Amino acid sequence: MVVESSLGEVAIEANLKQFLLVLSVSLSVATLPQIFSWFRHIPYTLLLVIVGLGLALVDVRLVNLSPGLILSIFLPPLLFEAAWNLQWSKLKRDLLPICLFAIVGVLISIAGVTFGLHQLAGLSLTTALLVGASLSATDPVSVTALFRELGVGKRLSVLMEGESLFNDGVAVVAFGFLVAFSLGTGELAVQPILLQFLQVVGIGVGVGCLIGFGISYLTQRFDLPLVEQSLTLVSAYGTYLITEDLGGSGVIGVVTTGLILGNFGSRIGMNPRTRIIVSEFWEFLSFFVNSIVFLLIGDQIRFAILGENLGTIAITVGAMIMTRAIAIYGLSFVSNRVAQSDISTPDQTILWWGGLRGSVSIALALSMPVVLPEREEIIATVFGVVLFTLLVQGLTIQPLLKILNLLGDQSLRQRYSEALARQTALQRVMQYLEKIETRPGIDPEFYRYQTVLVQGELTSLQTELDQLLDEHPNLQNFVMSQVRSELQAVEAETYAEFVRAGQLNQELSPFLQQPAEGEDK
Repeated sequence: MVVESSLGEVAIEANLKQFLLVLSVSLSVATLPQIFSWFRHIPYTLLLVIVGLGLALVDVRLVNLSPGLILSIFLPPLLFEAAWNLQWSKLKRDLLPICLFAIVGVLISIAGVTFGLHQLAGLSLTTALLVGASLSATDPVSVTALFRELGVGKRLSVLMEGESLFNDGVAVVAFGFLVAFSLGTGELAVQPILLQFLQVVGIGVGVGCLIGFGISYLTQRFDLPLVEQSLTLVSAYGTYLITEDLGGSGVIGVVTTGLILGNFGSRIGMNPRTRIIVSEFWEFLSFFVNSIVFLLIGDQIRFAILGENLGTIAITVGAMIMTRAIAIYGLSFVSNRVAQSDISTPDQTILWWGGLRGSVSIALALSMPVVLPEREEIIATVFGVVLFTLLVQGLTIQPLLKILNLLGDQSLRQRYSEALARQTALQRVMQYLEKIETRPGIDPEFYRYQTVLVQGELTSLQTELDQLLDEHPNLQNFVMSQVRSELQAVEAETYAEFVRAGQLNQELSPFLQQPAEGEDK
C-alpha cells in the first residue's frame, strides 16, 4: 500500500512537471511578438503550432496528447467561452445559414472526403468515412482572433463561430455512429441514425437548458462575483459530464448552457460589474487552454509517419477544400434565396478558406479503437490535414482579407477611442480645477496656467475627433455602437440598484438590448 502511494506521488509530480513545462513554453511564445515585431503578423495560436512543430522536429515531446484530455478537460471551457460571448440577437439573425453549414455542411464534408479517399486513395469505405467524420468539425479560433485584431465585420465572426459551435456537436455525433458501424455494433441506415441523432441532440439541449436556466435564476438571489464566476466553470464541466453520462452530446449541452448564461443569465442574474469579471475570467481561461492545445498539436506530429502518408493527406486536403467550397457557396445560395441572408461572395470566400480544422479533429482521430486495422493511417492523415489548414490556410487568411477588401478599421477605432478617453479624463480634470479654485494656498498664476494648459489640450482633442469623423464617416457606426453599449450598461445598473434595494424581486429585461438599425454587421 505504501509502495502504491509512493508511485502515485511520483506520477503526480511527473505530470505536474510536464504541465509546468508546457505552460512555460506557451507563455514564452506569447512574449515573442512583443520582442520581435515580425511575429505580430502571425496569429498567436498558429505561432504555438509552429513552435510545437520545431520541438517535434528535434524529437522533444512535452506530453502525450490523449483524446480524453482534449474532449473532457480542454473542450468544455473552449466551447463555453465561445458560446458565452456569442450574442443571441446576432446568432438568431443568421440561424438558418449557420444550421445549414453545421448540419448539411458536415454531411457534404463527410461524403466528399469519403468519396475522394475511397475512389482515389483506395481506402476502405469504413476508414474513409471515419477520416471524413474526424475532419468535418471546423475550429476557426485562429481566424476569429485575427478578425478581432483586424476589425473585420462582426457578422463574419458570428457566422464562423456559430457554425463551429454547432458543427462540433454534429461531427462528434456522426463520428460516434460511424465508429459503431465500423465495429459492427451499429446499423448504417437512415431511420435508426435519425432517431439516435434526435435523441443525442435532444438530451444535450435538455440538460443544457436545465442547467443554464437553473443557474441563471440561482444567481439572482445573491451578488457574489467569485461564486457566480465559479458557478459558470462548474456548469461548463458539469453539463458536459452529465450529458455524456445520460447518452447525449456533451458538446451540444455545453454550447446550450453557454448561450443561455451569456445571453440570459448574465442579464437577469448578474450586475454589469460581475458580468465583466466573469467575462474576463473566461477570456483568460480560453487563452490558457488554447495556449496548451495548439502547442501540443504541433508537438504531437510524427514526421516519419506523415511522410509515409503524404499521398493520402494530399487527396484528403483536396477533397476537403472542394467539398467545403461546395457546401459554403451552395448553402449560402440557398440561404440567400430562402431567407434573404445576403451573405456576400467575399464573405463566402472567407468562410470557405477559413474553415480550419483543429483540436476536435485531433481528439476524434486519437479516440478511435485500437482494434481498427488502419487506425495509424487515419491518425496520420488527420494530423497532416489539420497541420495544412492551420499553417497554409491560417497564415494566408489575412492577405485574402486584404484582397477581398474585408479588413476593418480597427486602428482608426483605437485612435478614436484613445482620443475620446483622453478628452473625458481632461474634462474631469477641468471640473476638479473649478472645485479647488478658491482653495487656500493655491497660487492664482499656477491655477491659471493649469487651466489654460488643459483647455488647450481639450480644444486640440476635439479638433482631432471632429477631423476623424469627417475623414472617416464609417466611424459613425462605431460611435453609435459605443453609446448604445453605455446606455445599456446604465439601464442594467439601474435595475440592479432597484433589486439590491429590495424594490424589485428580479431585474427587468433590458429594453435597450434590441439591435438598432445601423449596427455593425
